[in-house]
Amino acid sequence: MNRKELTRLLQLLADGQISVADGFAQLEKLPFEDLGMAQIDHHRELRQGAPEIIFGQGKSLEQLETIIAAMERKGRNILATRLNEEKATALCNRFPDGDFDPDARTFCLVQQKIEVSGRGKVLVICAGTSDLPVAREAAVTAQMLGNEVEELVDVGVAGIHRLLAKGEQLQKAAVIIVVAGMEGALPSVVGGLVAVPVIAVPTSVGYGAAFGGIAALLGMLNSCASGVTVVNIDNGFGAAFAANRINRKGD
Repeated sequence: MNRKELTRLLQLLADGQISVADGFAQLEKLPFEDLGMAQIDHHRELRQGAPEIIFGQGKSLEQLETIIAAMERKGRNILATRLNEEKATALCNRFPDGDFDPDARTFCLVQQKIEVSGRGKVLVICAGTSDLPVAREAAVTAQMLGNEVEELVDVGVAGIHRLLAKGEQLQKAAVIIVVAGMEGALPSVVGGLVAVPVIAVPTSVGYGAAFGGIAALLGMLNSCASGVTVVNIDNGFGAAFAANRINRKGD
């Protein structure tokens, strides 16, 4: 339930168009629904402006199906992240209106029209094609949260002219997410070119001394471009959620 739905429910109750019992029936699953192996936070959209999102990694197919079915009954838009192809295929069979993005490793079930609510565009920049899974996770998440999203792929510092050729897109963005592995230099470059918030995402892409993304993480934390914010390694979802909060219009 979100603010708009709760306001409408309370107005119907105040106008006498529904009974107290009917109103209670719609509210009894708030703030959460106990499924035994999971407790769905139906109250989250009221608190945070976005419904609960499912982290799929480590969950069994049975657990995923149970959680998604419970959320589907509420009519919510559903996003599950970090899914392998086997589980995603099974979910698409169980929920035929759902969509699996193999690059992002996300499953989306849209039951309500996604209204664009951001102040401006969220631009997701990907340094190399190997970083694409993390960048796509960020892009899909930002879109599901109601943002207009653009993507720039394979514009890393090894060929910086590719990024500089997209100067107009950089300047028009309201928030920029920069995804990079190896030494993680790209967010510093972007941070030195724009005046908007830049969220850096280190990836685990790189050779031995990249240490599974630690080299990129440290490089981004030590960026000489002031104001670059850094999230955890491979955390495209977290970057998108932060970008959504930055980009959100006031209520």
